[in-house]
Amino acid sequence: MKPIFKSVIAASAFALFASASAFAADVYKIDPNHTSVTFQYTHFGFSHPTGKFMNAVGAVNLDKADPSKSSVEVSFDISGVNTGVPALDTHLKSPDFFDAAKFPTATFKSTKVELTGKDTAKVTGDLTIHGVTRAVTLDVKLNKLDVHPMMKKEDAGFTATATIKRSDFGMGNYVPAVSDQVDLYIEAETLKQ
Repeated sequence: MKPIFKSVIAASAFALFASASAFAADVYKIDPNHTSVTFQYTHFGFSHPTGKFMNAVGAVNLDKADPSKSSVEVSFDISGVNTGVPALDTHLKSPDFFDAAKFPTATFKSTKVELTGKDTAKVTGDLTIHGVTRAVTLDVKLNKLDVHPMMKKEDAGFTATATIKRSDFGMGNYVPAVSDQVDLYIEAETLKQ
């Protein structure tokens, strides 16, 4: 596989870009069973707890002829937050944090992709959480592009990371005891349609 093609796939991840032509793009649907958005923060300086969303839906439109026209849109339901502590999940869904009743969905829609290496890219897009939209850049790595041995379809797997401030999204309660900085770790698989 040509290095530039692998980079194009990496850039298309979760990222997941500018609108792609329906005639030139291949659609890769996000596999929610193998896609997770994990977040990590600092709790009073004592620990670094994590939470996770495993209910992402969306698709990557990969334009192989012109990678800059590739795009991705993904969303997930805030009610699916899972920290492993049911009481904390309930608190995170409350108005103190996500306010899931008022803002039930988080979304990411890509606006730009910049190739940074053979299998890596910076993908910038609009992240909307808690009714607030901010530009966020993900560092994306293509893990593997191949035919999935069970699904018998082309599968593209990615890892992406970013750091955001929750106060930028109107969720600054308990800062600095509970850190403003939140690290995001995204694992994604996408199946060609």
